[in-house]
Amino acid sequence: MSSTRVTIFDTTLRDGEQAPGFSMHTDEKLQLARKLASLGVDILEAGFPIASDADAEAVRMIATHVRGPVIAALARCNSADIERAAWAIAPAPRRRIHTFIATSDLHLERKLRITRQECMDAAIAAVRLARRYTDDVQFSAEDATRSDPEFLWRIVEAVIHAGATTINLPDTVGYSTPDEIKNFFSRVIQRVPSSDQVVWSTHCHDDLGLAVANSLAALEGGARQVECTINGIGERAGNASLEEVVMATRVRSDRLPYETAIDTKGLYPASQLLTAVTGEGVQANKAIVGRNAFAHEAGIHQDGMLKDRRTYEIMHPQDVGVPKATLVLGKHSGRHAVQRRSEQIGVTLDRAELDVVYKAVIAHAVREKIVTDADLSAIVQRIRRIAAPDAPALHILDIDANPAEVGYGHGV
Repeated sequence: MSSTRVTIFDTTLRDGEQAPGFSMHTDEKLQLARKLASLGVDILEAGFPIASDADAEAVRMIATHVRGPVIAALARCNSADIERAAWAIAPAPRRRIHTFIATSDLHLERKLRITRQECMDAAIAAVRLARRYTDDVQFSAEDATRSDPEFLWRIVEAVIHAGATTINLPDTVGYSTPDEIKNFFSRVIQRVPSSDQVVWSTHCHDDLGLAVANSLAALEGGARQVECTINGIGERAGNASLEEVVMATRVRSDRLPYETAIDTKGLYPASQLLTAVTGEGVQANKAIVGRNAFAHEAGIHQDGMLKDRRTYEIMHPQDVGVPKATLVLGKHSGRHAVQRRSEQIGVTLDRAELDVVYKAVIAHAVREKIVTDADLSAIVQRIRRIAAPDAPALHILDIDANPAEVGYGHGV
């Protein structure tokens, strides 16, 4: 694998599904798993089999029917969890057991109530057991970024010797900042003697809104696997957003020279499927896949878009699977946008008409916030009836302009 190749570990169906409101039935998980496979994720974490019989069955169903990604299952560092995970992923041609234990003193003392040595022993035993079922074993040190560095280095080296092939160092509570994460990964990789024998992974949470920034910083520090979810769903404030991580590396390859196997045109469809399955919508201003990600209302922005879309868009909407960008008619819109939208619905306005229609559109937008194509047509018809009572009524024409020619189309 290239030194710039980044493995995308998707945990939408595990960490993402754990979040309130995002639980899914087995058939829905299978449907989404197939979409993730077509998207090109490298690792698909299908669930936490020990959590319930339903979760175990869902993981096994995905392992049986989904091909392409490595199918992973989560397990705590105990034999029951690992054996259940091994059963669930057994049908998959490529499978991974992902075992974890907390390593911070806070978690050891207050949550697990075990000593560092007991933690070390459990981790080593779990990795050795997992290796009996698969050669692909991932170890995660929960709350790694708040762990004592010396203890973290020792336990990581120990699990590598026990057979772990991927080491994940999560920012479990989203506490770190990008500079800390970069230095953290650099320091651990330099300190662990066997660091060149494994893939280093980052799993960042978004409690401070830094999950994506921290994930990208981890890459700069030496990580080559990013754990993320569609729409950034996950525990509390969520995980790093898959679509944001991927598009950051595509758009800013000059600063982030990393490659993934993701088919970016599948990002928006995957986001839409997740929304349909869970019933949980995406915030309008969500980067990449939000309703407003490629929408423009301000007159200055609309004027720039009409002249050259690059003035206000750093990527094509079609690159991420969004049908087209849109110029939204609202109270901030300019005359050029009103004229172009009128042309889109088959209405040609002369200069005098445009002035009157523009004022009416702004007045309508102040009352209703958004002006639809039907609203625009009605405004034009009303104004023309007032100006010439015998003028024929206007109707919206079914015109679907080429976005490459006009720079926008109907809404996302």
